[in-house]
Amino acid sequence: MEFKDLNPLLHNELRLRIMAALDSLDNADFVYLKDLTKATAGNLSVQITKLEEAGYIKVSRSGEGRGSHTVCRITKAGIKALQDYQRALLSYFS
Repeated sequence: MEFKDLNPLLHNELRLRIMAALDSLDNADFVYLKDLTKATAGNLSVQITKLEEAGYIKVSRSGEGRGSHTVCRITKAGIKALQDYQRALLSYFS
């Protein structure tokens, strides 16, 4: 049996939830992801930034302050990373 390495960026519950949600949607706004993941706004913001910096998601922001709107979508690199993570995780059970 060979265990594959798990992507440490995706091996975090909140980041994995964000990626799984975006994998099944064209895009999702910050409020939707906050409600879906039950995360605090601050924690969600930090995790979104980490995923964006890795190139796994694309974030579009409009407006400023309370009127701002943030929309996230998964990138091709993010889809590949999520698929690779799923395959690696399955290696622990086969």
